[in-house]
Amino acid sequence: MITDVRPGDVIFIDIETAPSVASFDKLPASMQKLWDAKSKYFRTDDETASQVWARAGIYAEFGKIICISAGVLSGSRPYKLRLKSYYGDDEKQLLTEFSAMLARHRPEKEINLCAHNGKEFDFPYIARRMVINHIHVPPILDNAGKKPWEVKLLDTMEMWKFGDYKHFTSLDLLTHILDIPSPKDDMEGSMVASAYWESHDLHRIVTYCEKDVVALARVFLTFIGDSLIDDPDIESVTAFPVA
Repeated sequence: MITDVRPGDVIFIDIETAPSVASFDKLPASMQKLWDAKSKYFRTDDETASQVWARAGIYAEFGKIICISAGVLSGSRPYKLRLKSYYGDDEKQLLTEFSAMLARHRPEKEINLCAHNGKEFDFPYIARRMVINHIHVPPILDNAGKKPWEVKLLDTMEMWKFGDYKHFTSLDLLTHILDIPSPKDDMEGSMVASAYWESHDLHRIVTYCEKDVVALARVFLTFIGDSLIDDPDIESVTAFPVA
């Protein structure tokens, strides 16, 4: 478990993604061929590339980020969790704003990013979408050439593995067994694409994303044997960072 990281030095994040376009037929012909080739690895023999397009959001090459929620703990026990979300139809803008938030932290402050399954999904997805949108990847997300102890990316799923490489545990399962309120009380990840492209209910998606961040922070505090966060100690803010 993590014992040398101060809770106040962690930015907890979660992302929500969706397919880059509403339906397969809206893709350029070249991308349709590429998705057909990509989706052959997971679709069944009786499924077409068009039928599995709803799953495209989990691939950075075919999806896009529609929300990044971030949380910072402040004060001392009991902590206050302050939330800020970057969201909208303009992915480049929300990525630019998120990157600017990271850059505003004082250079001397040891900041860590934390996500659940972040090393497999959130962190590389953000970095890849930044490259695609011609945005400079922040140093904290660029691990090329870094030594293990120089990497400032924390992953609660990795922490829960205790060295078991094959074990996957969802955030929902982890919150349940740790007696932490589930973030999946209204929707789950598989519903995000339809909520975005069919209902365009960004408010619902942002709320869902922020609930994941709250659950993530609670899991992290449980792992390090620290205090949990009560609902009254959660606050939305209009700007980061919070000193």
